[in-house]
Amino acid sequence: MIQRLIDRYKRIRSMAFLRQTPQCQYAFVGMGQHSLTNLYPVLHYLGVPLKYICVTSEPKARMIEQKYPGVKATTSLSTILEDKEIKGVFVSASPSAHFSITSQILKSGKSLFVEKPPCLTLDELNTLIALQQHHKSPVAMAGLQKRYAPAVQLLKKKLGKERLLNYDLHYLTGDYPEGDALLDLYIHPIDLVCHLFGQPEILSCKEVAKNSYVLMLQHGQVVGTLELSTAYSWTDAEETLKVCTHSGTYLMQQMEELAFVPKPPSVFGLPSEKLRQHHPSKEYLYQRNNFTPILVNNQIYSQGYFNEVEAFVSAIEHGHSNIVTDLAALRSTYETLSKIK
Repeated sequence: MIQRLIDRYKRIRSMAFLRQTPQCQYAFVGMGQHSLTNLYPVLHYLGVPLKYICVTSEPKARMIEQKYPGVKATTSLSTILEDKEIKGVFVSASPSAHFSITSQILKSGKSLFVEKPPCLTLDELNTLIALQQHHKSPVAMAGLQKRYAPAVQLLKKKLGKERLLNYDLHYLTGDYPEGDALLDLYIHPIDLVCHLFGQPEILSCKEVAKNSYVLMLQHGQVVGTLELSTAYSWTDAEETLKVCTHSGTYLMQQMEELAFVPKPPSVFGLPSEKLRQHHPSKEYLYQRNNFTPILVNNQIYSQGYFNEVEAFVSAIEHGHSNIVTDLAALRSTYETLSKIK
């Protein structure tokens, strides 16, 4: 009896997954390491029909058609934009090329998913937002995947019910000689605090070394300190966030773990810890399970890549509004980055 119920549950689950097959046609511009590692696997899992892959090299285009049967490889973006079957276009190319590519896609009226950074300046972002509105592109979103990470989504819900005091964020990596650390790396933590706490005012900004900053930001009543640095190590990179509230402290590490430590009570203003022995407790609100290799325990899922791609496809296929990185939502992020520069 139990085995029949288990078999039925598994059958229902697999049939539900197979029914969730996108019907529209899509295209992808770019085929770099990031795309191959984090985005293409999600497209494959979701069964997203890629009609075109656009690259800059003819030899690479021919190799793509051998690697991915049924996909048309092209070096012409206009071929994609002129195809009325294409409803959504993914872009993950060189950051310096994103503004030009996304501008053309928005002018075509097609939906757009563009990896971070979608552009290089606040002026370019405002231009893209204006193009989206003028040409009525249904969806235009950026790939700032941390907003879609389960730990971040849960933390935002929790903070919405709290009286916030302050936060402390550390984003520490090794040397980054190959690009603009502010736009390529620090856009993530800056966007994260804008998303969680709102529009910031820069109280203090000190560049302590090349590509290494110590910041103090104020978001309304909430004050935060940030250490953004490439003076550490990629092998032992760190991304941690501590948020202090009136009821306790939230601790998030690497998007892999979210915990809450309640504040010990007071008796007539006197900390109970000073009256009797206190045993600190920590409640784990989210943890990635490294043992069971299922979707929700994959880093692609815990880091937010899966949810952001699914949100884009779902918006096109079903009109769902689970997108939290539309271009207009990034103004605070770009305004802050421009002030730091």
